[in-house]
Amino acid sequence: MRVITLNVNGIRSSATKGLYGWLARQDADVVCLQEVKAHETDLTDEMRAPKGFRGYFNCAQKKGYAGVALYTRKEPDRVRVGFGSKEHDDEGRYVQADFGKLSIVSLYLPSGSAGPHRQESKYRFMEHFLPVLKKLRHDGREYILCGDWNIAHKEIDLKNWRSNRKNSGFLPEERAWLTQVFDELGWVDVFRTLNTRPEQYTWWSNRGQAWAKNVGWRIDYQIATPSIAKKAEKERIYKDKRFSDHAPLIIDYDYKL
Repeated sequence: MRVITLNVNGIRSSATKGLYGWLARQDADVVCLQEVKAHETDLTDEMRAPKGFRGYFNCAQKKGYAGVALYTRKEPDRVRVGFGSKEHDDEGRYVQADFGKLSIVSLYLPSGSAGPHRQESKYRFMEHFLPVLKKLRHDGREYILCGDWNIAHKEIDLKNWRSNRKNSGFLPEERAWLTQVFDELGWVDVFRTLNTRPEQYTWWSNRGQAWAKNVGWRIDYQIATPSIAKKAEKERIYKDKRFSDHAPLIIDYDYKL
């Protein structure tokens, strides 16, 4: 089973950069997109459901903002939109597809970088989502939560960690929350079970020469329950072409969907 997650920073923008031609060659079973920045009525048929896939969206009420999507080759048993927080469900931040005992989620945490009001929204998301994570962890299902969590967990996960300790995405409170997700609730950072090397980033600022110099952040994850995490065999951050300011994170699992 191949699972890809990518923050497209505008699905229409990514489409013009060749995303769908690339996806057609990836042999993916599930593709999770974040920050689609569109309503379904704005999309072409290819964007709604690429050839061979079914598409499921949770679009923000606000036009041109946030939104998540899932593409799946196999028809899910059930699709769930939102996680029960009106503020964040209205922003289109969660869509879940169930296949047997496995659920795959496309998830987009708020960024706090636009200012204090957005950081407060991010903290509210974290507060509301932690009990959800606890409940999911113990409901007897397997989960892979794919997406842009907008938090670099450890110093190894961003290039300039010293100068970012007071910036959204690497604040002590955010990092401690993610540590709680892993160490107390028992979720697994799947990429790090396979790759412990430094300079493994998934997002680069458009400022300066961040991409050229690989001055990045690892803020896109596949975070899973332990049993399915153990079936992860191969990881890749795809950087040969750029569809967004984020790179696709690809993980292969020894699991048949």
